[in-house]
Amino acid sequence: MERPGTVEGRLREASPHEIFEVIRSTIEQRHHALAVELLMADYEMTRLQPVETLPHTRPPLPVHESAPGRAFGAQEPYCVPDATAGTVAVHLPVSVRGDRLGVMSVTLPDPKGDGAAAGTLGDLQACADALAHELVVAGRDTDLFLQARRAERLTLAAEMQWQLLPGCACSRPEYSLGAQLEPAYAIFGDNFDWSSSADHLHLTVNNGMGEGIQAALLTNLAVSALRNARRAGLSLSDQAYLADQAIYGQHQGDQYLSALLLRFHLPTGNVEIIDAGSPRIWRVRGGTVEMIELEAQNPLGMFDDTVYRPQSFTVAPGDRLLFISDGVYDALSPGGEKYSLRALARSINETRLLPASQVPRAILKALLGHRGDGPAADDAMVLCLDWTGRPAQG
Repeated sequence: MERPGTVEGRLREASPHEIFEVIRSTIEQRHHALAVELLMADYEMTRLQPVETLPHTRPPLPVHESAPGRAFGAQEPYCVPDATAGTVAVHLPVSVRGDRLGVMSVTLPDPKGDGAAAGTLGDLQACADALAHELVVAGRDTDLFLQARRAERLTLAAEMQWQLLPGCACSRPEYSLGAQLEPAYAIFGDNFDWSSSADHLHLTVNNGMGEGIQAALLTNLAVSALRNARRAGLSLSDQAYLADQAIYGQHQGDQYLSALLLRFHLPTGNVEIIDAGSPRIWRVRGGTVEMIELEAQNPLGMFDDTVYRPQSFTVAPGDRLLFISDGVYDALSPGGEKYSLRALARSINETRLLPASQVPRAILKALLGHRGDGPAADDAMVLCLDWTGRPAQG
């Protein structure tokens, strides 16, 4: 059997569009696999799309009603034996640092009905993990895997927004993040961004105004300005000021953007925050669901030379924070009834046992049940952060 490092080397040497073929041939040689398939999660995170050359591809599989979907949801290998065929299907999560990309399905000979051995499962999961890292890198140089995610065509505004995101989930020992945008194929203004270092997590949540390309361009300008300031090592107040000036300089107050800027200190859980007319924050602590009240300041770009003052609070191990945009609160039922705070609190409570990566999709599903099948009047965003905290040293 090849050493694990050999697989990574072959993947790095392969052309970006060929990396799955490298994994496929490796698994076929090592384990005499009868079939190897890659399924990518679509933008709604409700379907698993087969990776094949478009338009010649097979129908997608549902995340919630399929064997590959069980591996995707649980983030663990899931085996399905077929005694009649003398085979076992092994479904393995393909994820990077908590960001769920899809599932790799491998069909192996199983004439004795013993299932896949532990060593085989471990090697297959190692191959899936190596593939996941290469998929992220390959996205810079090939459209193959991004195309496979599309159950339908993205609007141009949605294309711009999804390309701007850092991912849909991220995990570190101190925290887990998960986020989702809706309608996934026609999002235009809402967005989020994050970045971590040894001791800090920077998180921004944006609730853009306007529709279509105009909203997407505004959000792109804001996120780029915030990243530029953050990467220059500026304070949270100066990050807000630079983004505010960039937007005001471009639009003279005719367009502006509501945002939350947060800086978490990983060793202590202390949080520095600026509320620039932002999405609201909910906290789940000890089974209690409550809103965090903040001093609302001017949205970014509304006025010239706005001075932003940070506030602070502290997160404790076990806390869950949820950041929810106006598109959730303002959603109307077919009868014109708004989605109430009580209904939202109930939805937050009902998802308390789910991991952070699955919470946004579950809350937005409840919202869609309220809104019905009609078109959304506004886009919606939910971001969930589970805080574990850093164990005390010594």
